[in-house]
Amino acid sequence: MDLGLNNRVYVVTGASRGLGNASARALVADGAKVVLSGRDEKAATAAAQELGPGAVGVAADNADPGTPARLIATARERFGGFDGILISVGGPPPGFAADATDEQWQAAFESVFLGAVRLARAAAAALDEGGVIGFVLSTSVYEPQPVLTISNGLRPGLAGFAKSLAQELGPRGIRVVGLLPGRIDTERVRQIDELSDDPEAARRSAEAGIPLRRYGGPDEFGRVAAFLLSPAAAYVTGVMLPVDGGALRSF
Repeated sequence: MDLGLNNRVYVVTGASRGLGNASARALVADGAKVVLSGRDEKAATAAAQELGPGAVGVAADNADPGTPARLIATARERFGGFDGILISVGGPPPGFAADATDEQWQAAFESVFLGAVRLARAAAAALDEGGVIGFVLSTSVYEPQPVLTISNGLRPGLAGFAKSLAQELGPRGIRVVGLLPGRIDTERVRQIDELSDDPEAARRSAEAGIPLRRYGGPDEFGRVAAFLLSPAAAYVTGVMLPVDGGALRSF
């Protein structure tokens, strides 16, 4: 299936590893050009080099108010356009409600929530008809996840913002979509499993609650992201799509 991605230009944040990186890989594999960002300059540059001439890496922190304009400008300067953005941020540190400090909440709000809002606002102002804004969120939007208290508090609010943005931008022909990863086999998910006394048992237990009986692969998530960002999904907006092997029981 031709997704219509050839020579379209996207910004993907948090793309030096994990789900952002998998999404950038899928976009480039289908012909898109990608500006990928990460906090560490060496990691972002190395990730882009692995993808070839269709990608460029930029060191950027989503919490920095200057990041959105800089990333969009890079897309236009390097690849001659800007067709969409996938906003992916590293998850807040795991922990319990009683243990999360004010400083942890504030840092997570700046990066996970306000940083994402700034990126989306800047993209909305810069995109033309046919553009798309995607958010990598979490299944905690619908169902709180164990030991992820801060994420449980912030992700649903960001999903609400995305839904509101979809309503506002729809008349301009700009789409807004959200992806809700569940147990995808990334470094972060493995770290969460390792908080258990028996990580292997924790993983087996988690897999038993997934109808497909396994964790998803980052590449599987990336292909879903590429589809939702592509012109092939031109009539899809305002959705929050779980990518979780069927684990969520809610509609």
